[in-house]
Amino acid sequence: MTLSRYRWTVCALLFFGVAINYVDRQTIALLKPTLQGVFGWSEVDYGHIVFAFTLAYGLGALGAGRVMDVLGTRRGYGLAVGLWSLAAAAHGIAGSVAGFIAARFMLGLGESGAFPASIKAVAEWFLPRERAFATGIFNAGTSIGTIATPLFLPVLVYAVGWRWAFVVTAALGGVWLLLWLRQYRAPRAEDGAPATVAIASARWLDVFPHRQTWAFALGKFFTDPVWFMYLFWLPDFLHRTHGLNLAAFGPPLAAIYVLADAGSIGGGWLSSALIARGWSTNRARKTTMLVCALCVLPVLFTPRVANLWVAVLIVGVAAGAHQGFSANLFTLTSDTFETHAVGSVVGIGQLFGAAGGMLIALVVAQILQVTGSYLLVFLIPCSAYLIALAVIQLLAPRLERVVLSPSP
Repeated sequence: MTLSRYRWTVCALLFFGVAINYVDRQTIALLKPTLQGVFGWSEVDYGHIVFAFTLAYGLGALGAGRVMDVLGTRRGYGLAVGLWSLAAAAHGIAGSVAGFIAARFMLGLGESGAFPASIKAVAEWFLPRERAFATGIFNAGTSIGTIATPLFLPVLVYAVGWRWAFVVTAALGGVWLLLWLRQYRAPRAEDGAPATVAIASARWLDVFPHRQTWAFALGKFFTDPVWFMYLFWLPDFLHRTHGLNLAAFGPPLAAIYVLADAGSIGGGWLSSALIARGWSTNRARKTTMLVCALCVLPVLFTPRVANLWVAVLIVGVAAGAHQGFSANLFTLTSDTFETHAVGSVVGIGQLFGAAGGMLIALVVAQILQVTGSYLLVFLIPCSAYLIALAVIQLLAPRLERVVLSPSP
């Protein structure tokens, strides 16, 4: 297989890996009304379950990027998928809030490896001018996972019950793992891929002092919580505000995440197209991120919209804008760091993103427990992206390249 064909095979594997990641991540959000009825969870109980996932996701980020840099992308990503698939299946035997907290914690640890591995694989196989587009494609897997889950999960639940539904979705990860271990390899010199340092790694201490690391990490801190909010509370929002149940979630959520998918690919394509037209990488990335930030603003009005499909359109555009922003934010790491440092930088960013996710889990749960309304909740996304872009501009005004020596 030629380099050109093989690298798109890599991109396809990354796409499906991220899609399965989000199937396992989203299942509990769709089953929230069902599980609240079975176990009598309060909003705070559910907030604690989401908090456990994001806490583990952040703790996993402490080592996930380093694991990918040291073990290599093939073995590191394989380890992560094996762990999260077992954790996803463990939800099927949980019988209490504590049991679900334990299962979500292990799921978060495993899933923390997906994006450091994927970004590292893109940096290994794609040239700089192509990376935002490739990142946008695999990042679109997040939306495909969230599109597919509400369409097939009700069928699974009604056929085999909610416990076996967790087990069946977890098995998808096992199938993907076999394909990954069979297909993926690191680039060789004769492939003509971007130059890499074989299993050389940058330590956290090497990358942590640089402003470019902080620009990425704080960008994740401000914007990742919004995606966590959509992922874990949109089904509940549709249930409370528009009276939908598990059987009816599919079409509205699928529409939202189709738009999110388009935003992911479109955001990656736009900055790559601007670079191809002669724009600087700095100008192209940040202009695209500004466009995405502005497209989020109408989401403020969503709780006051009575028509279901108008609300779906507004949230879908905002979700697409998030994904376009995210694709370019991720690509900043390979714009500013050498390949052997990308995994560690992304891991640090995931830690900060998870910290924001932990915060929003508690904040949203408390708002809903006290007010029973999403009015205040939808204020959160409106400023997050503009603040993130301002911080990135302050810390990395020209996206200067950081040159590091590989660790021994």
